[in-house]
This record gives sequence, structure tokens and C-alpha cells, in this order.
Amino acid sequence: MNVFRSHEEEISTELRGKGLTSDGVLSVLADDLSGLGFQVEKGKRKEQKIARPVFYGENAIPTVRYEIDAYHPEWKCGLEVGAGRAWMGNAVYRDLIQASVMVDVDYLCLAVPNTYKYKSGGKDASSKDYENLRQLAEALYGHSRFQLPYRLIVIGY
Repeated sequence: MNVFRSHEEEISTELRGKGLTSDGVLSVLADDLSGLGFQVEKGKRKEQKIARPVFYGENAIPTVRYEIDAYHPEWKCGLEVGAGRAWMGNAVYRDLIQASVMVDVDYLCLAVPNTYKYKSGGKDASSKDYENLRQLAEALYGHSRFQLPYRLIVIGY
């Protein structure tokens, strides 16, 4: 997605000493994503979040919804931006499963840090989140025992 590339200097985990939070990355990208037609989470209050329905009840009112960082209704594309918890906190697994039951999600974009930098025992450490997610995606989509109901786009920033 060119939106990520056009903001590389601001969000890159390779160029920065410490990466932004997922909310920080999303706020940098929000205007460009909106310009493409995405509905983008604006904050942490309920009315600022993007919730996709999973189940409908009486009068077609959603009874179960999951939150997503951004959604493009025409493309039926969901976007999740991860940061610190993306790989090491297993958030990518939650995102993969929740998107699989959301209504009208035919494409899922998962954006994760190329390298997540952190301290461990007072020493600098890092996790190759993009590479780890890319390998997971290859395993899931290359295996005959498992099938996700959407196409997956993996983005490293």
C-alpha cells in the first residue's frame, strides 16, 4: 500500500530508534487512508471506533461486533495496524481469527513493524515481526488443512 511507503520516514521501525505505537502509526496514515475511502478509527471512545458485525439479531441489529482499525466498504477490506503486541503479544493471531468471522471482509491488510525494538534485561533486543508474520501467512495459505475466508496482505513498516 503506497500510503505506508509515502510515510516511511515517519513510521519506519528501521529508521527510528523506537517505533511508534499502533495508534501513532494509524494517526499518521489516517488522512491518506480516508482519502482512499477507508473508514478509520479516530480514537478510543466507542463512537470513534470501527466495529464490523459478526452476527445479526432481531431487526438486523448486530449482536456481536469486532473492532478493526480501518475498513473500506467498497473494497470489503479491513486494515489492522500492529506495533508492540503484534507478534510477541500474539495480536496477529487475534486479528486473523476475528477478521475471518467479520461480515463483508474479503481482504485483510495486516501491518506490523519490520523490526520491533525493545529492552530485555536492560539490553536492546528486537523481533522481526514482518518476517515472522510473512512466514505465518505462507504457512496458512500454503497448507491444505486450513483456509481463511479472505485474501491477506502483509505490510511491514
